[in-house]
Amino acid sequence: MTHHDIPPRSPGLTWLTEGGIETEIMYKWGYDLPRFAMFPLLEDPKAAETIRGMYRRYLDVAARYGMAALIGGFDYRASADWGALLGYSPESLAEANIGAIDFLRQMAREYKGQIADARLVGYLGPRGDAYSLNRTMTEAEAEEYHAAQLATLKRAGADLAWAVTFNNPAEARGVTRAARALDMPLALSFSLGSDSRLATGASLQETIEAIERDSDAYPAFYALNCSHPLEFEPALTPGGWQDRLRCIRPNAAKMDKIALCKLGHLEEGDPEELGRQMADVARRFPKMDIWGGCCGTCETHLDQIATRLKEVRMEEAA
Repeated sequence: MTHHDIPPRSPGLTWLTEGGIETEIMYKWGYDLPRFAMFPLLEDPKAAETIRGMYRRYLDVAARYGMAALIGGFDYRASADWGALLGYSPESLAEANIGAIDFLRQMAREYKGQIADARLVGYLGPRGDAYSLNRTMTEAEAEEYHAAQLATLKRAGADLAWAVTFNNPAEARGVTRAARALDMPLALSFSLGSDSRLATGASLQETIEAIERDSDAYPAFYALNCSHPLEFEPALTPGGWQDRLRCIRPNAAKMDKIALCKLGHLEEGDPEELGRQMADVARRFPKMDIWGGCCGTCETHLDQIATRLKEVRMEEAA
């Protein structure tokens, strides 16, 4: 079956995700993230309260602009290989995934009645580096690897599993097969290089079209994240595939991603400019209904995006 109604489409309703929570927690609030893993911070009461503050500011934006919320964010590194590097057993890693969804559930309850709708999202990161290609990974290996975390997220009651910053079509096909076998709703988000292509050299269009054919259009939707508009704009080629692209979550800065990671401080770019750039995307893609941010973004960028998005939708309704 397919899950194209997750999150549900509704006229006039837009969905907001969080921004770049890892870069914010590291560079704005001073927490260390070994292996770029955020979920261990939930075991620290002080860090957990800092995270609650971050999410309240993000959800305040959703409430202010009448948006619904896709609430996710902690389990990007909570898969077997990364968990082992962090000292987690399979059992404790499963508990961490479940705890992350429980934390998000508490945040959703806190905003009940203030936002139009809220859905809980579990994230799956790539098995290897998000910015370089794991050439040895096959589709079957990816299916086997990601199945465990997908099963845990389903047990935890997540509404959606979202594979983010994937750059290898074979791994994307494998995680899709695993989700389909479990009947777990799945979204796929790709990260593009400075050449506006995946690390394999494949274009965004051909990657999405191939997954659609191979999986009977199983994914709930497709997305782009961890790319600045200068990187992703050339990839938005015309075609019917665009109707399946429901979300873009941009980086704040125009810098190359690898260089950005080596800065050692937060690079927030120009939030107002980013808002205008995403408004241009909204005008070209009136069916796109999920918005958010990635590296370097926080509630300031989300507010700018929401402001400009509201202006665009009002123009369309006039």
